[in-house]
Amino acid sequence: MPQSLQLRQYQRQAIESWFANNGRGTLKMATGSGKTITALAIACELYKQINLQVLLVVCPFRHLVTQWARECEKFNLQPILAFEDLRTWQSQLSTQLYNVRSGSQSFLTIVTTNSTLIGDGFQSQLKYFPEKTLIIGDEAHNLGAPKLEESLPRRVGLRLALSATPERYFDDGGTQSLFNYFGAVLQPEFTLKDAISQGALVHYLYQPILVELTEAESITYLKLTKRIGRALLYRERENLDLGDFEGNEDLKPLLMQRARLIGAAENKLNALRELMLTRRETTHTLFYCSDAAQEEGHSSLHQLKAVAKILGGELGYRVSTYTAKTPLQERETLRHQFESGELQGLVAIRCLDEGVDIPAIQTAVILASSGNPRQFIQRRGRVLRPHPGKERATIFDMIVLPPELDRNTLEVERNLLRKELRRFVEFADLADNAGEARMKLLALQKRYDLLDI
Repeated sequence: MPQSLQLRQYQRQAIESWFANNGRGTLKMATGSGKTITALAIACELYKQINLQVLLVVCPFRHLVTQWARECEKFNLQPILAFEDLRTWQSQLSTQLYNVRSGSQSFLTIVTTNSTLIGDGFQSQLKYFPEKTLIIGDEAHNLGAPKLEESLPRRVGLRLALSATPERYFDDGGTQSLFNYFGAVLQPEFTLKDAISQGALVHYLYQPILVELTEAESITYLKLTKRIGRALLYRERENLDLGDFEGNEDLKPLLMQRARLIGAAENKLNALRELMLTRRETTHTLFYCSDAAQEEGHSSLHQLKAVAKILGGELGYRVSTYTAKTPLQERETLRHQFESGELQGLVAIRCLDEGVDIPAIQTAVILASSGNPRQFIQRRGRVLRPHPGKERATIFDMIVLPPELDRNTLEVERNLLRKELRRFVEFADLADNAGEARMKLLALQKRYDLLDI
């Protein structure tokens, strides 16, 4: 353990719970509350107690591998980073596994990605892992997907899953198989409210911005909502499970089309222009864009490019884009420029959702979120990480107002909106400006008679 490291009370409790649960379990802790440190502290304790021999960390993305490597080094570990080209790590891994088994090396750390884990190169090595191996699944909700879940090593008995949101969206079966492998959620859960009250995350202001659809978007929206209503009605008549949207082939594409329409709503660009006109001096700002094509022929980067053009071209705001195609080396450069203030903002799609550590973010403008609550929770935690000189964060959240609907369609809309609104309200309630944020949401609640939320 690093000398300077002081574990927080909840981290110590999590470690105790995991040991009490016989070396299995899922840590459900708010994004930014120190899951990585807690996991590495568990590995340290295992090394002391049973001479743990191998630590295997599996993460969904390459940038998380480098992030884990940085944290591992603080614990005096030299991890093998197993991703991308087999030639760079496979012989190193087999040599070190042999050394550990023969006793000439005391410990081995491997950090890999989900996609490397399922490949033949990695799978062929798993049978040589010794009994005293700990597997850590980072952002473990991803590992509930069937192909990934099947590739998890059954011979490794010590298992730890980390996620702020371990439950998989509309996939109860996947969630269950995840818990069957890693173990159930351990107590105490560490919520956003806990994290803010204990200083693990900073306080924040929440500013919902309500955006109307254009006339053309409203017509499309209405058509889609009616079709969703018909699909739901059919499932009800046929006595099919309404909760399982994933396995719901007729519904899923309709819901996705509607989510894309909301994500790429044209008026969000006007709202952004208006907002940033008065905030040209603001630094350390993150802009989350939709990854949806507005219509056929538009690229999925349509909104991202439009946002970068408004900010950089029209307003002279110093920004750069950050997408899955941005090379790792360039990402590091952008991170440093952002932290130093050389860049005022980053315009991003999804790839900043899970695990990316840029605590200097002070303001987020969310132009688009998927319906998946996980994405919202991840983004929230990303912005609320503490940083020297950062007293409070601000989140601007663009919420599309659905158009006026007839009575039957209104009922469908209420059911779809209820979940989403609950998320906004819960987030508004924890903000420093809770009263003001709730008042802005009240218009939406009244329109849909959802005042009970």
